[in-house]
Amino acid sequence: MPGLYRTEGVVLRGWKLGEADRIVVFMTADRGKVRAVAKGVRKTTSRFGGRLEAATHVAVQLFEGRGELHTVTQVEIRTRFPALRADLDRFASAMTLLEAVDIVGQEHHADPGLHSMLVGALGALQRRASPLLAPAFLLRVLAHEGLVALDDDGQLAGAGLPPRGLSPPAADLVRRILGGGLGAALNEGSSAATHEVTEVATRVFEASVERRLRSAALLDR
Repeated sequence: MPGLYRTEGVVLRGWKLGEADRIVVFMTADRGKVRAVAKGVRKTTSRFGGRLEAATHVAVQLFEGRGELHTVTQVEIRTRFPALRADLDRFASAMTLLEAVDIVGQEHHADPGLHSMLVGALGALQRRASPLLAPAFLLRVLAHEGLVALDDDGQLAGAGLPPRGLSPPAADLVRRILGGGLGAALNEGSSAATHEVTEVATRVFEASVERRLRSAALLDR
């Protein structure tokens, strides 16, 4: 029913609306992806200010009207993740996380697991700039959606996809990513194997969702 509600979410992206407003897309904890208008947010006097930047974890109050767009009425920052904006590599990885969730997240369809994964990944990226964090996130999102798995032969396969062979070092990394060794995998430094995983994760994600990742060009420079 129309009315006010409170939730928490991560700002995925936004764009200008009119002279002073902005449309903001959130991945929320209990309502899935939500699009909302932040009225007057581009004015210098706006009380929202920089609270609605992409990759910001917020507590937000929204008004649900009769249309598709909700209206932002209150915003409080939970976590800003400043390191993501101070380092190009972390920024590129963060943009990939946000874009991936924007693609697979469904509007008004609760997916607390996906929301939790995103908040956790942004927190991990805030702590360290791992070369595997973004590709690991892509693979784990696909696994969360039931779209990929690693078979016993070390090949990454998914629904409607031909098996993709991996070198033994890369297959070992993917096993750790999709199994119980994610933390150890994220400690890996840049290598031929991490580059291979990055390339394969990007290609498999794009093939699975039938969309190109605009941020992918920044990942493996």
